Parts: sequence; structure tokens; C-alpha cells
Amino acid sequence: MSPFLRIVAPAAALLALFSCSDGGRLPKEPEQPSFYRSLAAPGARVDAEAARDMISLYRGNNGLSALALDESLREAAQAQANAMASANSLSHEVRGTLDMRLTARGMRSVSAAENVSAGYHTLAEAFSGWRQSPPHNKNLLMKKARRMGLATAYAPNTKYKVYWALILAD
Repeated sequence: MSPFLRIVAPAAALLALFSCSDGGRLPKEPEQPSFYRSLAAPGARVDAEAARDMISLYRGNNGLSALALDESLREAAQAQANAMASANSLSHEVRGTLDMRLTARGMRSVSAAENVSAGYHTLAEAFSGWRQSPPHNKNLLMKKARRMGLATAYAPNTKYKVYWALILAD
């Protein structure tokens, strides 16, 4: 076999395999995991299930229980993220204390905590930032936590662009 055929024949066989298997289209690139998807875009929503799984795995690695998603806590977190974005301010108290905000929604909790942040564009960045911050990490590892609600708000004309609120409760 000529040197040319030794080089071309395997490439031709591979091309034939691709053309037979998928109508001649190249294989699709794998989709990026949702925790790496940028939320700095209109209509972008955080993947709450991925967040729950990520936080629950972290808690499990520290001997704690997994968390369940709670729609009421998600709504409270969304209101807080929206308020921070509207005020262009990173603050736990932009709409009052966490206890006041939960009570106003008819939620009673013996134990509740909130992580807020801004400027992180992905869930992976926000989670990493919370783990590296002692007060935020303490909330992630709150022993009594059983439920969580997480939300983001995108405000392109503000300092931070993406605002985060995570509420954990018993």
C-alpha cells in the first residue's frame, strides 16, 4: 500500500462512519452543565435542582442532611434578589430583616438563614464564594436546615449585574 493510501484510508473510513451514523453531521458537543451557565442574561434562571444537589452533597460530605426545594422560600428569595437588583445594593436588609420578610409571608421558622451575594455570574461561582466565606459557609452547614429557596435577579445597568439570594430553613 502506498504511503498516501496509508494516511488517507483511515480518514476516509472515519468520514464514512460519521456519514452513515448521523446523516453526515458531526457529533454534537456535550451541553455545558447548568451550574456553569451564565445568569447574566435576560430571562436566565438558576437551576434550583442543580443547586439543591450541589449544596446537599456538600452538606452530606459534612455529615448533614440533604435539603428539599421549597417554593415559598424560593419566592421569598426571588423577592430579595429583585429588591437588591432594583436598589443596586447588596444587603440582607434592603427589604427588612429575614425574619420580618418571612413573617410577612406567613412563614414561621425556628431556624432560618440567608446568603446574599452579587457579581457572580454562575451557580458554581456563587457556591464557591459562599463556601469560602465563613459566615456564608456556616449558613450552608446549618444543622437544622431541611429546606431551601434560591433565586437570582439580573440587572444589566447595575454594578453587580447578577444578584443572589439563598434562604435555608428548618
